[in-house]
Amino acid sequence: MNYRRFINCFNQKTLAIGLLLLTGAFASCKKEEIDQNKILQDGKSIVITDLAGDTQAAMGSGTPGKEVRPFYIFLFRLRDQKQIWIRNAADSAQWLTTKDWDLAFTGPYNSEVYVNDKDYQYNPGFGGTAKSAVVMLEQNYDTINEAPSDEVFNASEVTKIGWASSSSSNGWFFYSLNTHIMQAIPNRTYAIKLPDGKYAKLQLINAYKGNPPSVSDLNWPAPYYTFRYYVQQDGSKNLQTK
Repeated sequence: MNYRRFINCFNQKTLAIGLLLLTGAFASCKKEEIDQNKILQDGKSIVITDLAGDTQAAMGSGTPGKEVRPFYIFLFRLRDQKQIWIRNAADSAQWLTTKDWDLAFTGPYNSEVYVNDKDYQYNPGFGGTAKSAVVMLEQNYDTINEAPSDEVFNASEVTKIGWASSSSSNGWFFYSLNTHIMQAIPNRTYAIKLPDGKYAKLQLINAYKGNPPSVSDLNWPAPYYTFRYYVQQDGSKNLQTK
């Protein structure tokens, strides 16, 4: 037998098998991504995927192409999905104390979310004209069919939706001080009473690009937000989406 020919043939077959397995892996990942996106769609909710936050900021040095500085805030308007950036004093003066936004993504990697509320001194909308309230519900988004009572909203002590330091806190994600990776908490949804009196529900799903089920790479592109919400337009507390 020609040994060199045998080796070449073996390498070609090995490469072909490797490419086939790799293609299958990519197809599997793509299918998983598609299936996951289908799960989020319910025909009523608005699903936001890969909304880019301040991707040019960094917490520490050594990140190529990024600046070590505080992350710029961005505001989000539920009615038309408008993203509004707060980069300077002029932007703050124009937007923060108005009713023209609903959510503020603040803090490291834009991971700390506020509803627009004029009364809480650390809220971006403090001293403005909007009054909102938020209640954390330990339930799957799809199972929440009704907003809490106004008494529950009035008694809520949730002022910010961010890092959950424990399972009993109000945050939407766990954060590992060892890996420095965020992981959304399942079956955690937020009911919101908006400034116009309408009721909504919100699920924050991911801060990483592509909405991966899990992340092990510290350098995975972030922040790219995936979340979904539903606003009941008739003013009732009916939040059924399935």
